[in-house]
Amino acid sequence: MAKDYYKVLGVAKGAPAEEIKKAYRKLALKYHPDRNKGDKEAEDKFKEINEAYAVLSDPKKKQEYDTYGSSGFKQRYSQEDIFRGSDINDILRGMGLGGDAFSQFFGGGGRGGFRTYTHGGGPGAGGFDYQQPYGGMGGVPARGTDLVYELPVSLEEVFHGGEKMVSYRVGSRTERISVKVPPGIETGKKLRLAGKGEPGPPGAQPGDLLIKINVLDHPQFKREGADLEITKEVPFSQAALGATVEVNTLEGKNLTVKLPKGTQPGARLRLKGQGLPPFKGSGRGDLFVRVAIEVPQRLSKSQKELLEKLAEEGL
Repeated sequence: MAKDYYKVLGVAKGAPAEEIKKAYRKLALKYHPDRNKGDKEAEDKFKEINEAYAVLSDPKKKQEYDTYGSSGFKQRYSQEDIFRGSDINDILRGMGLGGDAFSQFFGGGGRGGFRTYTHGGGPGAGGFDYQQPYGGMGGVPARGTDLVYELPVSLEEVFHGGEKMVSYRVGSRTERISVKVPPGIETGKKLRLAGKGEPGPPGAQPGDLLIKINVLDHPQFKREGADLEITKEVPFSQAALGATVEVNTLEGKNLTVKLPKGTQPGARLRLKGQGLPPFKGSGRGDLFVRVAIEVPQRLSKSQKELLEKLAEEGL
């Protein structure tokens, strides 16, 4: 269910950072598990306010939440991404409240949160982060380091799915592993490969390898969830009189779409079921054809004369 983070904290949408923090401190004091032993409802409320604060206290995350709403935001951020960089534990310690808030979200067992160290690569280039789990007694790592590898994939690979070979460093050695890319996957989604991260301390489990997907821009198609959009340029005469035009699909088909008489620039015509497969879903999205009017840069003598006559008629 979509969450309204502003309502969870009881603040207005335009509330400043200090007001957001003040509201969080008040609610954290009220619902903290140490003050509500065995109260499942209070525990759930505590999780909600931590998540809301982690988003609204971060300017970038707050802006994306305001732009895309709760559902769109959750498609771009995993739970780990939401809490990364948050000062929640510092606030709780400053209030004299014990425990690690992050363990409420990442499975407990002393795992705690993540310290992130970026190495190499960059957006779209392939690269990886170290994510150091911490927790347990004295902050000693309870397991090996997680690695996050950013995997660029094309829109065609999103459509078909498939396998890609990934090479990454673990300590002093290079590992190669085949990664299955599920059809319909979106930017920001992570595929977890258990036990493929850094070795843990003696007696501890190794970390995981998290494959973070980055879907590359396509020169022709724009993605909107499972839907695609392509721009089709047509002459003014076809838009005015109506016509049947050909459109290419992502999978290489040539389909026809009918332009109604008087089609306006920017109009969107739908080809049902010609989009992407939804991530972990069935069926297909749609392909939308956005109409653009093609204006010729050069005219023959007869074309110029005809256009001048049309201009005289008010066209």
